[in-house]
Amino acid sequence: MRVVLTGGGTGGHIYPAVAIARQIEADIPGTEFLYIGGKRGLESTLIPKENIPFESIDITGFRRKLSFDNVKTVMRFVKGVQTSKKLLQQFKPDIVIGTGGYVCGPVVYAASKLGIPTMIHEQNAIPGLTNKFLSRYVDTVAVSFEGSESSFPKARRVIYTGNPRATTVRLASSERGFASLGLPVNSQVVLVVGGSRGAKAINDAMIDMAPHLARLNRIQFVYVTGEGYYEKTKEQIREVLGGIPNHLHVLPYVHNMPEVLASTSLIVNRAGASFLAEITSLGIPSILIPSPNVTNNHQEANARTLEKRGAAEVILEKNLSGETLFAAIEKIMTDPQRQIQMSNESRKLGKPDSAQLIVEEIRRLTKSSL
Repeated sequence: MRVVLTGGGTGGHIYPAVAIARQIEADIPGTEFLYIGGKRGLESTLIPKENIPFESIDITGFRRKLSFDNVKTVMRFVKGVQTSKKLLQQFKPDIVIGTGGYVCGPVVYAASKLGIPTMIHEQNAIPGLTNKFLSRYVDTVAVSFEGSESSFPKARRVIYTGNPRATTVRLASSERGFASLGLPVNSQVVLVVGGSRGAKAINDAMIDMAPHLARLNRIQFVYVTGEGYYEKTKEQIREVLGGIPNHLHVLPYVHNMPEVLASTSLIVNRAGASFLAEITSLGIPSILIPSPNVTNNHQEANARTLEKRGAAEVILEKNLSGETLFAAIEKIMTDPQRQIQMSNESRKLGKPDSAQLIVEEIRRLTKSSL
């Protein structure tokens, strides 16, 4: 089988595509891949590292305000469709799969016009502009959140699969996670992380919260600051506490996040869709601080989905402080019954078989060519 993957701009669009590729490799050996991404997007550096052949097109997203830049974007879209058609005609895929981000717009649209089976995956509770547009042309829309099927009223077929990143983490080793942190197996771990690049508001709360941690000194706190914030955050904590206590671990980045997640008792994080898929796959209770700087405020919608089910607490960034964050952590970590309940509800929301469900749909769409 031959598969074209497309999507990009952020890891939230790229990593689900990689998860789909890995599941296809496992279920349909011998599959050949081509990834079509943007010249400026993160995918241009991440995908080659995954040993997936990569081609790029020149495309930018629409501005939500009236702007001459949107005229340029339309011109780039038209040219992107033309370039995509040439790439698709050369590669001759059995299916084209888009995972969001403006780059997949011209690629998936071109595939639909060429009569190639098409599928898109929407990670967020509120769909992105590109996937809303493409839903009218593709054969199948896969959604990550149950109940969000109604967001695509003009789609031919919509299925609830969950996010394929859930499949990536489901077999992660907690023992390796503890070992990588230098902690005894079965330690109680609170992981505080602001995303791969960090978040200033969360790092500020980490610093303000540090003096309170002595009240929970049997719990291991892991602060992941993001490399850009690491030195400053660690130095400020040293100044506040006169050093770094043994139960506080300040790290710039975590390269084995699935394993660290598997060893985590409670996580404090943003509410990106892929990350929520990972924590629900493992049944981790969470305190979510949605980023206010995202399109359509979709992170809050993602977070509220978990909150409504009792799997998470939500703190809006405008209400975030060291005191509010520590109070929320303390309330959960001193109530074992609540931890169990939140974990159970989190696991109910998880879809560890997400990638397999997507492959099943791929088989259905390509049955005539397999």
